Amino acid sequence: MSQEFDYDLVIIGAGVGGHGAALHAVSCSLKTAIIEAADMGGTCVNRGCIPSKALLAASGKVRELRNAHHLKSLGIQVGNVEFDRSAIADHANNLVAKIQGDLTNSLKRLNVEIIRGRGQLAGTQKVAIATDNGEKTITAKDIILSPGSVPFVPPGIEIDGKTVFTSDQGVKLESLPDWVAIIGSGYIGLEFSDIYSALGCEITMIEALDQLMPGFDRDIAKLAERILITPRDIETHVGVMAKKVTPGTPVVIELADFKTKEVIDTIEVDACLVATGRIPATQNLGLETVGVELDRRGFIPVNGSMAVLSAGEVVPHLWAIGDANGKMMLAHAASGQGIVAVDNICGHDRIVDYHSVPAAAFTHPEISYVGMTETAAKDLGSKEGFEVGAVRSYYKGNSKAIAEGEADGMAKLIYRKDTGEVLGVHIIGLHASDLIHEASAAIALRQTVHSLAHLVHAHPTLSEVLDEAYKRAIAS
Repeated sequence: MSQEFDYDLVIIGAGVGGHGAALHAVSCSLKTAIIEAADMGGTCVNRGCIPSKALLAASGKVRELRNAHHLKSLGIQVGNVEFDRSAIADHANNLVAKIQGDLTNSLKRLNVEIIRGRGQLAGTQKVAIATDNGEKTITAKDIILSPGSVPFVPPGIEIDGKTVFTSDQGVKLESLPDWVAIIGSGYIGLEFSDIYSALGCEITMIEALDQLMPGFDRDIAKLAERILITPRDIETHVGVMAKKVTPGTPVVIELADFKTKEVIDTIEVDACLVATGRIPATQNLGLETVGVELDRRGFIPVNGSMAVLSAGEVVPHLWAIGDANGKMMLAHAASGQGIVAVDNICGHDRIVDYHSVPAAAFTHPEISYVGMTETAAKDLGSKEGFEVGAVRSYYKGNSKAIAEGEADGMAKLIYRKDTGEVLGVHIIGLHASDLIHEASAAIALRQTVHSLAHLVHAHPTLSEVLDEAYKRAIAS
């Protein structure tokens, strides 16, 4: 360590990204400190990935045990299935506490100094920290900004945290409203619709764009609607925005045509979850002290190495990872970016291959994807002069899925017809979030359907859904 600085590396924000960066920094022999003003673990551990998956696990069991038709097909009969809302909520809270404790202890065990307080830049290689005991300034050879994100609440929507709330409050499961409106049909909206519908709530889903699940491949979205929406107690509005939401008993929602903004209806519900995405928590970071301006969406500009940019030029010794840079707002992407940033700090030239980073919605069944949608691939093909192929394979032809009685599902494979390179894979079905990693590795290694089609998959396993897709691609 240079004697000029208090630390080799200071990380502002102890979410998944900051934690991953800190662990890697220690393995690279960097004296490291991490600053956190709120909860250790950030959004993922406290208000996102971890508690929501606990709720999905519990509510999924309720759905499964109440599906008498499915169980009867397996030769099983179950009596009346009951659940305790508060116990399910406790399951999520207890898991958060455990993971938060594990994360904190892993840092302490490796002698990462944890500083509780609000950190911000105070100039080049300086951080000012506001703590309960006053303010202090520390120095570091390198600084990583990892402040995370907060839920986005559109204009006209009033949050009270009880009757109108975001996922931050939703994961606490303090109540089960008889009728809940969910604004947004992305990952968050889909997962909460899965939780609420399994536990007996009636749902109205409101999507401003003209189709549900706008971020998903269209074939997957259509099948997801048939499996996850249509058979459940969920009504949907598309091309409609919640122009005004007023908390209370009842919650009053003015619905407007998204294009004209004219009010077309008013509904009254028991509660409203606002699931309209997230925005970076990049205010009050002291970026102005080093001449950095946020982009128009509030993200910190970075290059592929995670180095912060000012007017397109690298700001020495300053890095930004995770939701704050807007490259890919996923917890595991933040962790990967943290490792890449530390590698570059140590002089190893590395970038993140976003094309091979998978994503998943943990609904029942799950949805996952990696790489491009068919539309995006065709757009690229038209620019670069290659044809795109797309094949589908189905769970209904998979022996393991049939044995499980879970044959609703599909894998879609998108590839270049000239070289066979895999461009994208999209899966809906049992264990989709696990299966996608084979495709992620294939994309990372730039593998082709010609080589993948000759891999031998264990039988009978769900992985054969991908095996079938590869074989269909070389036969088409």
